[in-house]
Amino acid sequence: MNLRVEGNEITFWLCVKPRSPRERFTLDSSGELHLGIHAVPTRNQANEACIEFLARALRVPKYSISIMRGGKLKRKLIRIVAPGTDLIVSKLQALLENKETRS
Repeated sequence: MNLRVEGNEITFWLCVKPRSPRERFTLDSSGELHLGIHAVPTRNQANEACIEFLARALRVPKYSISIMRGGKLKRKLIRIVAPGTDLIVSKLQALLENKETRS
């Protein structure tokens, strides 16, 4: 998992798969993070679902999560700005350990 942590900020690349039958957060063999979501990729619904999933799973407010790059692409640069970055990184790792993560 390739995360960049600086102060209260965490950034990472995430591949989002819209119209997924299951919502789940995984890591592929190359170390890239993937998120399958139910939402469709129209009218920003997939981006909103991505932010909502991460906010629920990490227990941070939605406003602390933003998509910095890739708003219309599957590969997105995610930024989380919140105190307790060590705890957030631990929660991300715990999500990956649970192969069938659903929020």
